[in-house]
Amino acid sequence: MSDTTPQSPRQQPLIAGRYRQIRRIGTGGMSVVEMAEDTVLKRTVAIKLIAEHLASDDDFVTRFRHEALAVAKLQHPNIVQVFDSGLDEASGRQFIVMEYVEGTPLSELVAGGKQLDPARAVAIARDACEALDCAHRAGVIHRDVKPANLIVTPDGTAKLADFGIAKAAEMTRVTQAGSVLGTVAYLSPEQAIGGDTGPQSDVYSLAVVTYEMLAGRPPYEYKSITELAMKQRDETPLPISVTNPLVPVELDRAVRVALSHDPDRRFDGAREFGQALRDGLQRHESEFVTAVLNDPAAATRIITARHAAASGAGATAATRIATPAESAPEPVRTANGSRRGLKRFISLLFLLLAIAAAAVGGFMLGGSETAPVIENNLQDQIDGLRGFIQDNS
Repeated sequence: MSDTTPQSPRQQPLIAGRYRQIRRIGTGGMSVVEMAEDTVLKRTVAIKLIAEHLASDDDFVTRFRHEALAVAKLQHPNIVQVFDSGLDEASGRQFIVMEYVEGTPLSELVAGGKQLDPARAVAIARDACEALDCAHRAGVIHRDVKPANLIVTPDGTAKLADFGIAKAAEMTRVTQAGSVLGTVAYLSPEQAIGGDTGPQSDVYSLAVVTYEMLAGRPPYEYKSITELAMKQRDETPLPISVTNPLVPVELDRAVRVALSHDPDRRFDGAREFGQALRDGLQRHESEFVTAVLNDPAAATRIITARHAAASGAGATAATRIATPAESAPEPVRTANGSRRGLKRFISLLFLLLAIAAAAVGGFMLGGSETAPVIENNLQDQIDGLRGFIQDNS
């Protein structure tokens, strides 16, 4: 009889000569997470090891390490702290050592369409806003804000995890099954069409999370990423109060502003969104929320003033957002613009391939039973995205 008895934690080799694995606590397409003992500092930690199939991807490894260093500088009570990173020589895999947090992923708290009490939902969202504000001030964009990356501790504090790895995946366009960048339902419109991401992208994603906590479902139902992109552009989400009468109208409206298709018409930053959520819970509404939803001209003036403040005296009419009564000029198509359009299409093609692979593997993207991405019409989705990009480039 062969000896197949698994090694006990004490028998297993130490990761990087220091960290003793206790048990596996998570597995994804790009990494695995182990609970481990730091044998030097005698504390429990979480250690993330990149997946074996990515260990030889030099671009991914470089960006993974760079982002780990950037996130390690973030010190905030609502961010899962990074303690260490490096290469485990024995396995040839990069790792990140993080704070081990006792708690429950938000994805479990909202599973099955559960609605959270508005006060609890706002408290979780505001903690996430504080985490994002800290990161954005340091120049770090999360890019993958979703319920699975928010851990709620027994005392109700929310901690945001998994900074960094999303950018590494985005830059290298990883397409293995299960490695889709960002759960589709939480992608901002600019992410969904392969555009640039910034703080407002994280605000949008957190708004989707907040909507789901309050309504028991994401703001849009869709069967393809093309349909999602078009609904984000053309439709207004169903008011949360329709499915949850306990939600104040002012809170509902604050979330709707953060879900604006145009990043400039979202809140200026995560902290402003958090303040609007607090006010909305108390049935107060900010001037910006009222302007965006009721007075486009006033919203334009506020946005223009923001651009002017950000760029100093250099602000020009080019920063102005067109109101519904105005028509936008035909964009000038340059060689650089064509390259950007091609880059967007290639990015989206990779994303669609990833979605198809994940669907075939049995994944349900979007965290909603009503929003799977159909895997048997990939060419139709590619054709639809091609047309969508051409119409919106």
